[in-house]
Amino acid sequence: MKKILILTAAYGEGHNSAARGIEAGLARTAPEAQVECHDLFAETYGRFNQGLRKGYLALINNWPRAWGLVYRWLDRKKDFDRDLRRLGSVKKHFAALLDRFQPDIVVSVYPPYPYLLQQVQPGRTCRSVVVVTDSITVNSIWYRCAADAFLVPNEQSALVLQAAGVDPRKIRALGFPVNPAFADLPRRSPPSPAGRPHVLYMINAGTGQAPETARRLAQLDIDLTVTVGHNEKLRRKIEQATRGSAVNLVGWTNNLPGLLCDSHVLIGKAGGATVQETIAAGCPMIINHIVSGQEEGNARLIVETNSGAIAQAPAEVAAQVENIFRRDAEGWREWAGNVAKLSRPRASLEIADFLMEL
Repeated sequence: MKKILILTAAYGEGHNSAARGIEAGLARTAPEAQVECHDLFAETYGRFNQGLRKGYLALINNWPRAWGLVYRWLDRKKDFDRDLRRLGSVKKHFAALLDRFQPDIVVSVYPPYPYLLQQVQPGRTCRSVVVVTDSITVNSIWYRCAADAFLVPNEQSALVLQAAGVDPRKIRALGFPVNPAFADLPRRSPPSPAGRPHVLYMINAGTGQAPETARRLAQLDIDLTVTVGHNEKLRRKIEQATRGSAVNLVGWTNNLPGLLCDSHVLIGKAGGATVQETIAAGCPMIINHIVSGQEEGNARLIVETNSGAIAQAPAEVAAQVENIFRRDAEGWREWAGNVAKLSRPRASLEIADFLMEL
């Protein structure tokens, strides 16, 4: 019976989303496998880690350019292994976990873990698999480690790793491990003159401009759904900004696959999970927030494949939506055709098969 250990961290939702997708894929295709998923930083540092996480999220959401400087500094570093030797408490916890579980494969969806694995078990017998959650602008911390395989979300990212010197035989472009539900759900029909297009505005960053963006979108001839998560203050602001309009406000939900597959276009930030889940749903995207560095590649993927556009100001967002649904949704149909070529809704299932065959 194969034992698979998945390691994640809550520094960006893309890592946790990928971990959940892989776990769900294994549960569906290989229920006989023993699978455990751990966030070693949360388990080791507790409340201190929560504080660091909040600081990180505040930095990338409120001062994205500052984070961009940090990101590029990390990309130039060549001594990750030396710096990570200082994480003695994490390594102690990691070593105990390895001794107890004795995995056949360690799957890392957060880049420090392959380095820590090599330090904890220099003569390791388990396989090390790195699942890269970013596209195109892939930070070097992802691939300057010893690993048996690097799984990337698309061919564009595979070329980046190859150009950096990673053995092509170790690279697999299997897609981003989205929730397997994406493989089951039907896609929306194209917009028709008899019905209004469905637009999903997902707010998880840039909340300062969100009420104005929602107000402008609510004035268009569309069916608008706005997600606000747990943010009740934001909900009240959106309700006030769209008063008198038929807007569907959604709080926290675990039905994101259903919302995306039912929408003609998503408006949201260029996060790794958001972009890849949108692609999996075959849903074009208008990106209204980009964190400098790691999210730039995600935005490039959408723009360079003509699967959407970047529009950050509220007026620009509304103008883009209005434009793509003109002339029998000519612009939307072009975007939808292109994003369909990128879509890998079965990625988590294919990754699960790969892990079981490794």
